[in-house]
Amino acid sequence: MCTTVQCRPFVAVAMALALMLLLVACGSSSSPLSTSSRAVVKQTCRQVQAVLSDGPEPQADAVGYAQAQVLPLRRIHTSDKGLREAIDGLASAYESFAAGKGGRSSKSAVNAAVYRVNAICPGVAS
Repeated sequence: MCTTVQCRPFVAVAMALALMLLLVACGSSSSPLSTSSRAVVKQTCRQVQAVLSDGPEPQADAVGYAQAQVLPLRRIHTSDKGLREAIDGLASAYESFAAGKGGRSSKSAVNAAVYRVNAICPGVAS
């Protein structure tokens, strides 16, 4: 039997191995997007990009831009749950921004929603 000091290296190695196995198991359990799912996401990202590129210039009229985006974003439908939630969140954030006339807290919500959309559709909601 080993003393506590003698066992520390073995315990550390055992814990590291257990953690590695856990990480590998978690990584392998999530299935990658199927080809059809990727196509759905890609097509929906193009729709979001088309909506966001239309309307007033955001630098010139931030509130008008936000107002112009709400309904077209709400009309986009997708079977991808995460993307649907991100788009709905962006539409809601733009709606709040327009209602609040561009207040600081609603601007933070827009930035967070833009980040979520861009995480799925890189660069679309820049």
